[in-house]
Amino acid sequence: MEERLKQKPSDLIKIVLFGPESTGKTTLARQLAEHYKEPWVPEYAREYLQEKWDRVQKTCEPQDLVPIAIGQMRLENALAEKADRLLICDTDLLETKVYSEAYYLGSCDPLLEKYALQNQYNLYFLTGIDVPWEKDDLRDKPNEREQMFDYFRSTLEKYHRNFVTLRGDESSRFQTAIAHIDKLLAA
Repeated sequence: MEERLKQKPSDLIKIVLFGPESTGKTTLARQLAEHYKEPWVPEYAREYLQEKWDRVQKTCEPQDLVPIAIGQMRLENALAEKADRLLICDTDLLETKVYSEAYYLGSCDPLLEKYALQNQYNLYFLTGIDVPWEKDDLRDKPNEREQMFDYFRSTLEKYHRNFVTLRGDESSRFQTAIAHIDKLLAA
């Protein structure tokens, strides 16, 4: 199972959109991928959990987290093979770790935690909560956005991840992200 959580080696610049639910991560990931004509890795948890919800009307449970992580890495590794110089990731295993700890009393599967900390990315974009929260079948914490944002930020700080906080409207976030990615591409 460990091999399925491992990030394949690559020379790509890897960017992660990181933050609480309903903060514009998917929208920005799509925009950046289109702008750079590179692939983006969707959030596997959305597909997995929406299918579960449609089937049994249940949300995420602790036993779902490792299968979600395996699916996420399968997508990331497959799309990395199609990228030229840049890969935009709508999420990563560190985000799965945050949700595991926030929802399940501070716990995280040791194997998931190992790869959440081992897999490496060039830059994280921490998405702010200054955009409207949008309800769907899976989102469930509209009143805890500030606490979740703080938890995401403190996780990036704790593990010394390179990150930029994105705030403002869609256009401002996009322009800020492009400026930071362009610097990485030029280096």
